[in-house]
Amino acid sequence: MRRASSARASALAPFRVRSFRFQWPADLATSWAFEMEALILGWYVLTATGSVQQLVIFGALAWLGSLFSPFFGIAGDHLGVRALLCATRGAYALLAAVLMVLTLSDTLAPWHVFAISAIAGLLRPSDMAMRHVLVGQTMRPEMLMGALGVSRTTSDTARIAGALAGTGGVALIGMGPAYVVVTAMYVTAFLLSLGVAGSSSRAPEGKADEAAVKPVARLKQAVRYVWNKPDLLGALSMAFLVNLLAFPFFLGLLPYVAKDVYGIGQSGLGYLAAAFASGALAGSLLVGASRLPLRAGRVMLWCGAAWFVAILLFGQTRSIGIGLALLFVAGFVQSFCLTPLAAVMLRSSSDEMRGRVMGLRILAIWGLPLGLLAAGPIIARFGYSASTLIYAGLGLAATIGIGYRWRRALWHRSAVANSNL
Repeated sequence: MRRASSARASALAPFRVRSFRFQWPADLATSWAFEMEALILGWYVLTATGSVQQLVIFGALAWLGSLFSPFFGIAGDHLGVRALLCATRGAYALLAAVLMVLTLSDTLAPWHVFAISAIAGLLRPSDMAMRHVLVGQTMRPEMLMGALGVSRTTSDTARIAGALAGTGGVALIGMGPAYVVVTAMYVTAFLLSLGVAGSSSRAPEGKADEAAVKPVARLKQAVRYVWNKPDLLGALSMAFLVNLLAFPFFLGLLPYVAKDVYGIGQSGLGYLAAAFASGALAGSLLVGASRLPLRAGRVMLWCGAAWFVAILLFGQTRSIGIGLALLFVAGFVQSFCLTPLAAVMLRSSSDEMRGRVMGLRILAIWGLPLGLLAAGPIIARFGYSASTLIYAGLGLAATIGIGYRWRRALWHRSAVANSNL
């Protein structure tokens, strides 16, 4: 009883900090709106254009800013991370309001969606990084891991709720009223973000040039550092691989799968997205609560391989029940791949290089838009089932290759990467 009470107190400890009581609901509303918007607009693009290639272009635009994420540090140095987060969330609300007006006035066209998604895509990939920075600025060290854990669980939970609310809302009340809800969530997130603490001061004027140069120099240092660390290079290769060949089927192509593969409507799309997110949430909770000795390098490779097997099987089934089960499994093993991956990168980095190494980890997300853009013509040429076979086969082969190439750093029991989680 005492242990359970202690765990509950530890989980709730971050809420004793006033700033977190504002940031947590602001992040929740933002994540919920992100998921609703992605599925609402993805379904609209697919049904309006009838083209899977247009759908993957839309999906790629949402991650456009991942290439520039490390350089958001420049703006953060000058404006303060809190001010930058508030500005970007204000921009989300404004862009959503434009789409809301176009939808309610029945003048929305696909080019509107592409243009606004391109603008939002420049900002969105940095949102999670800014959340973590603010948590780090406002939390005492003993509360930091608890706060980050709450934030991760919040994000996964919001993905489930947003998936069901977005697709179900459109099916029930129509796209226009559903977008009123999305806009209201972004406005709420913006207003709550104003209550978050954190430095909002500008960088000293004399250091402006230095601040502008540092991100480029730090990025070069990080590349050299990772290149000479086999465990980091292997983990970063795995991060790029799953973004390139695994995530496209779950973060871009699900509207196509729902409509053209399973022949189900928007509500069915919500169930598909929620199944993957539910598996991810279950995996996150289990890997966080596990008391078993998990060897991060090996777990990352095994579960990465299992993820590609799940994709292969998912692409061959036409049973919605089996498909939902495989999506849950895929989400589950995804968490058991990515959490150890992050542990390898954090554990193998020195204190002074850790932030820069994790900046490179953000750049690995660039594999996702590349994978999406390639998937469109491959599906058009060979079909969906063959495409999943190609992607999953390449992914499995590359995972085995990564494990073999960096076996001393990632597979050997004595490797730093395999210290118990």
